[in-house]
Amino acid sequence: MPLLYSIGKVTVGKALMSGWRPHVEGLEHIPATGGAIFAGNHLSVADELFLGAVVPRHIAFWAKAEYFAGRGIGGMFTKGLMHGLGAIKVERAGGRAALTAFDGAIPLLRGGDMVAVYPEGTRSPDGRLYRGRTGVARLAVAAGVPIVPVGMLGTDKVQPIGQPYPKLRRNVITVRFGKPIETTGRADDRTSLRALTDEVMAEIQKLTGQEYVPRYAPPRTTTPPTAE
Repeated sequence: MPLLYSIGKVTVGKALMSGWRPHVEGLEHIPATGGAIFAGNHLSVADELFLGAVVPRHIAFWAKAEYFAGRGIGGMFTKGLMHGLGAIKVERAGGRAALTAFDGAIPLLRGGDMVAVYPEGTRSPDGRLYRGRTGVARLAVAAGVPIVPVGMLGTDKVQPIGQPYPKLRRNVITVRFGKPIETTGRADDRTSLRALTDEVMAEIQKLTGQEYVPRYAPPRTTTPPTAE
């Protein structure tokens, strides 16, 4: 585990756990060793913060560059959390830039690291769960690692869209982990990747109970790049 990430786990992660007291279910589904992808719903910027805090292993996750360049107290707070929890800064762009970001994650996964991806590609504008983009399936099949579904609840109440930093509200957040979905031997054609993505989204819905919307979420500011 990288030194800065270890320090972040002890400081930032511990502060989040003690201050907000998130409820965690299904930690036994997180692989003890080897690479894996966390695929979760996306309600808030705080999703990354609390996922990084509750998972005992190192996670590499993407975050838009703006999160690292905020000004004022709120901006500095968010930037400090991103650095402390090991976020990977991504310049906002689509096309080849998004694919390059995914390509860079494959060696990490094959080397035994864990990566977090949000298949919806952006935060839900209304709390519903939207159709997933196939980037998560493509990445998992290419790296040969399982996908661990994640359900986040309550993060939108702690840090709604537009709120610069999490409000201190205890016992509001729940993080649920589902059983890993194995991808070894799965085909990487478009139809197979679509089917795997839909399977992942169905598992996420089971964990969250969100209403499912069979279309892509309306574009906002993209978070982790999600190549279709």
